[in-house]
Amino acid sequence: MHVSMIELKAALRRCFEATGYYVGNYEDAANMILWLEKHGLKGLDELQRALPYIGDDSSKPLSTVIYEDSTSAIIDSNGRSALNCIAASVDLAHAKALENGIATVTVHNCHNRMFILKALTDCGRRGISVAAYWKNGNQTVTEHTAAIKAGERYPSYSEAITSLPANAEDKQTMTIVCSSRVDLTSSLQQSKGNRNARYISAEQIRLNKEHSVDFGIDIDETLWAEINRIGEGVLVENSERSRQGAGGR
Repeated sequence: MHVSMIELKAALRRCFEATGYYVGNYEDAANMILWLEKHGLKGLDELQRALPYIGDDSSKPLSTVIYEDSTSAIIDSNGRSALNCIAASVDLAHAKALENGIATVTVHNCHNRMFILKALTDCGRRGISVAAYWKNGNQTVTEHTAAIKAGERYPSYSEAITSLPANAEDKQTMTIVCSSRVDLTSSLQQSKGNRNARYISAEQIRLNKEHSVDFGIDIDETLWAEINRIGEGVLVENSERSRQGAGGR
């Protein structure tokens, strides 16, 4: 079925609010999904894989900084989705790079890491070059890298199957590097041993957005129904509050 970006964003906001995301977090989550989808990076496919688990985030501890110095940090996201925690990690890397020229933040135990691209793009548009790197899979391992130049509006993205084995430490881990001095987009060069590489340039991502703005977004009817079913929890809660407060002063 076909929906507008405004309709999709409103439905996603209700969905994440109903699952217990805090104010601000549910806005970030909706924007991350919408950003991927309207830039041709299959945000709704990512959401479909994440949707059965998003309600678990509210029962997990908040992200914990387990090491920090002036130019680096190590963060444990405690099994949360990137929808619920990755924007703060990018903001930390950005702040350190502004002060010291370069910064590296490593995030462990974080799911759905593809959703970082919205936060990464925001960082680049604020004048800091940034790259993010992660691996997915067990038997078939894929490497993912996204990067944006300082001051640019769109990132580039690469994905490739790698012959290098996955370490236990790589699982659900992401490395974020920010710099106010160095162009980090060169990190997208293909690694030795990679195959079936897919590279999407910043220009292609820009063109994808123009197409989405002109033609809207297609969404699977089952997924659309599930997003709205979850979001009904917000409407029920608001109705109960309204009844309790109605007519009394």
